[in-house]
Amino acid sequence: MTAPRPTTRRLTTAQALIAFLARQYTERDGRRHRLVEATWGIFGHGNVAGIGQALVEAGPVMPYLQGRSEQAMVHAAVGYARQSGRLSAHAVTTSIGPGATNLVTGAALATVNHLPVLLLPGDTFATRPADPVLQQLEVPHTGDVSVNDCLRPVSRYFDRITRPEALIPAALQAMRTLSDPADTGAVTLALPQDVQAEAYDWPAEFFATRVWHVRRAGPDAHELERAVRAVRTARRPLIVAGGGVHHSAAEETLAAFAASTRIPVASTQAGKGSLRHDHPADVGGIGHTGTATADALAREADLVIGIGTRYTDFTTASGTLFADPAVRFLNLNITGFDAHKLAALPLVADARTALEALGEALAARGHRVDAAYESEYTDAKAQWERRVDAAFATGDPDARPTQAQVLGLLDELVTEDDILINAAGSLPGDLHKLWRARSPHQYHVEYGYSCMGYEIPAALGVQLAAADRPVWALVGDGTYLMNPTEIVTAVQENLPVKLVILQNHGYASIGGLSESVGSERFGTAYRQRGADGAFTGAPLPVDLAANAASLGMRVLRAGSVAELRQALTEARAADRPTCVYVETETADTVSGPPPAQAWWDVPVAETATRPSAVEARKEYDRQIAARRRHL
Repeated sequence: MTAPRPTTRRLTTAQALIAFLARQYTERDGRRHRLVEATWGIFGHGNVAGIGQALVEAGPVMPYLQGRSEQAMVHAAVGYARQSGRLSAHAVTTSIGPGATNLVTGAALATVNHLPVLLLPGDTFATRPADPVLQQLEVPHTGDVSVNDCLRPVSRYFDRITRPEALIPAALQAMRTLSDPADTGAVTLALPQDVQAEAYDWPAEFFATRVWHVRRAGPDAHELERAVRAVRTARRPLIVAGGGVHHSAAEETLAAFAASTRIPVASTQAGKGSLRHDHPADVGGIGHTGTATADALAREADLVIGIGTRYTDFTTASGTLFADPAVRFLNLNITGFDAHKLAALPLVADARTALEALGEALAARGHRVDAAYESEYTDAKAQWERRVDAAFATGDPDARPTQAQVLGLLDELVTEDDILINAAGSLPGDLHKLWRARSPHQYHVEYGYSCMGYEIPAALGVQLAAADRPVWALVGDGTYLMNPTEIVTAVQENLPVKLVILQNHGYASIGGLSESVGSERFGTAYRQRGADGAFTGAPLPVDLAANAASLGMRVLRAGSVAELRQALTEARAADRPTCVYVETETADTVSGPPPAQAWWDVPVAETATRPSAVEARKEYDRQIAARRRHL
C-alpha cells in the first residue's frame, strides 16, 4: 500500500519562493522555456538569511549569478530576457536600503522596453521588533512605506509580502505579468527580512509545474477589414517596424509581407534588424537618427503602418516627420494603448498573427505598391548605401580611426552570428544610420531608456542566453566610467564578451547637442580646468584600458586603423573576456557619418545674451513651426 502524498510542505517563505520559481515555464508555438532561469544576487542583512539561504538549499535547481552592482544585475537580466525573446527571464535579489534603491534605474529600463525581470528586494521587518532597523527610511506621517516603494511606478506589478501565505497569490500574479506579452516589464516582490525566514505549511499544489502560455492574439475581423482597405487605398505606404516585431518573432513574416506588397520598411532603434539590411524593402532607420531614404519616404507617406512601435519622439522627429497633410496611421500592436497612438486605425493583435492575416487578405486581392514607388525607394536606398561606404572607408592605415570607421571595421569582420550591444552616447545614432544588420538579434541597442552603463552588464546576459555567439559591447568613455564593475563577473564566469572602448574624452553626443542648442559644449569634455576656470585644459590622464585590465580582462590597445583591424580580429576569436581600446579621431576634417536627417525637440533658452543661444533659438522657432498633432 503506497503512502499518501503529503498535502503540505513546511518551508520558509524564501525557500517556498525559490521552489515555486523553479517550476514555472512559458510556452509559445509549442516550445517550452524555463520562465525564471537563474537568480542574480548581492547579499546583505536584508536577504542573506532568507533568499540567500534558500538559494543554498536549492543548489543547481536555481542557478545563482554573483553581481557587483544592483543596477548592473538588472541590466544583465534584461539583456538575457531580450535575447531570449521574452520567454525566459532572470530574478534579482538585493538587501534593503541602497541595494534596493539601486534597482530603480534597471527596473525603469525593463518596463520602458517591455522586458521581463523579477526583482526580489529585501524589506524592513514586517513585525517591527526593531524600528528603525539598519538602512530603514523613516517616514513620520506613515509607517507602511519603505524605500522599496520607489519601485512602484517603474514596476508592472508590485507587492509587499507581509505574511508568508500572501506569497501565493502574489507569486502567481508575478508570473502572469512576466509572461504576458502586453503587460510584461519589471515585477517587484518586496520581501521583509523576517517574513523571508518565517516557516509556513505550504499547499503542495503551490509547487506543481505550471506552464504559462504566451498567447498570440488574433486581430478583430472588423479592424482587419478596415486595415485592408487602408492599405489598398494608400499610394505611398510606409512600414515602421518596432521592437514588437522581434518580441513576436515576426521577422520572417514581415519579410514575406514586404516581398509580396513591396511596401518599404523603416525601423526604429528597437526594430532594426526586423529585415536584413540587404532585403530590397529595407530602407534603414527612421526618425532623428534615421537614414535620408526612410525619412524622405516618411515625409511623403500617406499611410504609416506601425508594427510593434511606441512612436517615441526620435521616431516621429518630435511630431515633424510625417508631413503629408492627409497622412493616416495604421498600428499593429499587442497593446491597445500603443495601437491607438496618433489617432491611428488600430489592429490590436500579436504582430506575427496580425501580419499573417493582413498579408493573406492583401495577397488574395493581388495588392502591391506601384512600380514607380518601388523604384524610387530602391534607388534612394542605393544612394544611401554609398554614403555608408564613404563613412566606413579607411584610407591611411596608420591614421587614428573615426567612430564611423570603427563601425566599418566591425562591419567587415562580423557575420550574422555576432551581436552588438549599445545604449547611449553618439554611438546609437551612428549605428541606427549606418549599421548593416545581418540577423534578427544582431542589433541590440537599448534606446527606450538610453541608459549609460547598460552595455557591459547586458552583454553578460546576452552571452548567457547565446553562449555560442560572439557578443560585442560598444561603449564610449563616458558610459564605461558609469558602470564597468560587471567586467569582474564576466571574468568570474569566463564569459567571452568583447568590449570595445572608444575614447573621445567626454560626452560626445551631448557635446554636439549642447553646441546646437547654444550651451557651447558646457560640462561635456573630460578635461582639466584651464586658465579660464572652465574644462578647457588637457585631457584627463585616465587610462581606461589599464582599468579594464585591472579588473581581469585581456586588453588590446589600438592606435591606428591597421592596429584596430588586427585587435578586433583577435577579440572575435578570443575565448575569454577581451577588451579592445581605441582613441577615436574627432577632428572636423575627418569624414564621419551623415548628419541627422530629421529634427529632435530640445527646447532652447527663450531669452539669452550669448550669441550662440540667440541663434539657436531662432533655429528652434523655425523647426517648431513644422510640428503637428496627428488627430
